[in-house]
Amino acid sequence: MKVVDKVQFLAYNPGVTPREGGLPGLDVLKNVISSINLFGIIAVVGALAISALVWAWGHHSGGHQAEANGKKGTVVAAGCALLLGAANGIVAFFSAMGTQVH
Repeated sequence: MKVVDKVQFLAYNPGVTPREGGLPGLDVLKNVISSINLFGIIAVVGALAISALVWAWGHHSGGHQAEANGKKGTVVAAGCALLLGAANGIVAFFSAMGTQVH
């Protein structure tokens, strides 16, 4: 095999794959990320409650700007909750898609 062919082969397949347990502290990192995710979900619950209150207050007081901001906040909080809950699935999906790229 020529040197050019070897370099070209390595460019397509460097032989690197994710492996669990390769570095110390992986369990600690998983716990930290899980805690951050939980903190985010709790913050989204608060943001959703506040946005819903602003939406209701704006609707009943005739404050169209407050009502619109409450609606936007509610949608953003719901979207954040969706992304936080689906984070593992999204990463796993795109990681699997990335393994198919050649």
